[in-house]
Parts: sequence; C-alpha cells; structure tokens
Amino acid sequence: MNNDIQEKINQLSMLEQNMQNFSLQKQQFQSQLLEIESAEKEIEEAKESFKIIGSIMVSMDREHLKKELKEKREILQVRIESFEKQENKLKEKAENLQKEVLSGMNKGDKEE
Repeated sequence: MNNDIQEKINQLSMLEQNMQNFSLQKQQFQSQLLEIESAEKEIEEAKESFKIIGSIMVSMDREHLKKELKEKREILQVRIESFEKQENKLKEKAENLQKEVLSGMNKGDKEE
C-alpha cells in the first residue's frame, strides 16, 4: 500500500472519530432539549414555578421562567442544527475519502 493511500486511511479514521464525538455531543444537547420541553409542559400545568440554582430551589415568576426555558430551547436547537450540518459535512468528506482509498487500492491491485 502506498503512502498516499495510508494517509487517506488515517484521515478517514480521524473523520470517523470526529463524527462519533459530534454524535455524542449532539445526543447530549438533544437530551437537554427534551428536559427543557418537558419542563415547559409542566410549567403550563403548575400553579407555582421554581428554579433550581446550585443546590437550592427558588420560587420564580412563571412567565420569567417560561421565557428562560424558551431561550435555552432555541439555543439548543441552533446547536443541534449546527452539529447536524457539521456531521453531514464530515460524512460527505468521509465518503469521498473512502471512495479515493478504494479506488487507489483497486489500482494497486491491478498494477501487481
């Protein structure tokens, strides 16, 4: 195997690791998003609302808390979309590299 193909294989391996990292981070954001959406539903039905700050729970104006949760939800949605775009770019790059590696390996087999 020539050095060019080996280099591309190494790049492909790094891309796959990056995609796994992006996927894990995206899952964490999605989990946080689900928690926020659940909290938003609970606030609608609750008579009182509270916010946990550090290790204490503080009573908070319901409308203010709803606004905070909405802002957090919007930020998480933007982050998730960003991760999805980056994941797609990495997948595309990995697919192209994989094609180049396979093509290079097939050429190498024919030359032997």
